[in-house]
Amino acid sequence: MRIVVKVGTSTLAHKTGRMNIRHVESLVKTLSDLKNAGHEIILVSSGAIGMGVGKLLLPRRPEDVPTKQAAAAVGQCELMYTYDKLFSDYNHTVAQILLTAADVQDEKRRTHFENTIFRLLELGALPIINENDTVATEELVIGDNDTLGAIVAVAAKADLLILLTDIDGLYTADPRVDPGAKHIPRVERLTPEILTLGGGKGSGLGTGGMATKLTAAQKAMEAGLDMIICNGEDPAVLYRIMENEPVGTYFVGRREQA
Repeated sequence: MRIVVKVGTSTLAHKTGRMNIRHVESLVKTLSDLKNAGHEIILVSSGAIGMGVGKLLLPRRPEDVPTKQAAAAVGQCELMYTYDKLFSDYNHTVAQILLTAADVQDEKRRTHFENTIFRLLELGALPIINENDTVATEELVIGDNDTLGAIVAVAAKADLLILLTDIDGLYTADPRVDPGAKHIPRVERLTPEILTLGGGKGSGLGTGGMATKLTAAQKAMEAGLDMIICNGEDPAVLYRIMENEPVGTYFVGRREQA
C-alpha cells in the first residue's frame, strides 16, 4: 500500500512545545517497520512552529506572522534533523518537501511536485512534507496539515490517508467536554449533520481541530481515497490498521461503480 500518514503537533510535542522524544522515536520505528514490510510511506508532519516556540522559549504560540515564520524557521531545522537521524538508524533515507498553496494550485508547479513525489518513492526515499510556514502568507497559505495531508494523498495517488491526532476519532460531540459523546466508527457519506460535528480548534500549539479533519475527509473521499482518524498516542496503532482492525473513524472513499 501507498500510505500517507499525517501527524499533528499534539502528537509530536509536549505542551511546552519541546519535542516528545518518546513519541517521535516510536513513530519513526513503526513507520520504518511498515516500510520494511513493503509499504510506501509519505509522512506529512506538523510541528515546525510548535517546536520553534519551545526552542525560542516563547510563552505561547505566536499570533503575528513574522514571529510565526521565525518560529517555523527554527523549528523546521530541529524537526528534520531529528527525523533524519532517527530514520537513518533504521537505514531509511528521508527527503524534505516544503509547500505553499501556490505549489498545489498552479498546474505546472503541482505537476513538478507530483513528479518529485513519485520519483522519491521509486528511489526508496521517505518523503516528509510540511507547509512552508516560513514564507507562506495569508494569500498563499494552505492553513493546516490535515488539508495538506489530503492534498498530498490525492496527488500521490495513495491508497490510504491516516490522520494521527490526540482523539480517538469522530464523536457526536467533543468527548473532552461531553461525557455522553458517542464514537462514530465509520462514515460512508459526509452529510450536513456529520460536517457540523467539526467543532472548534485543536491544541494550543497546533492549527487543526476536527473541522479541518472533516475538510480533509471530504477531499479524500471525493477522490475515492479512504481515510482514518485515530489517536496517535501509541504509533503502534498503525500496525492494527494494516491488519484491518477497526481503529478510530474510517471514512470510505467514493468509488465509481463497476
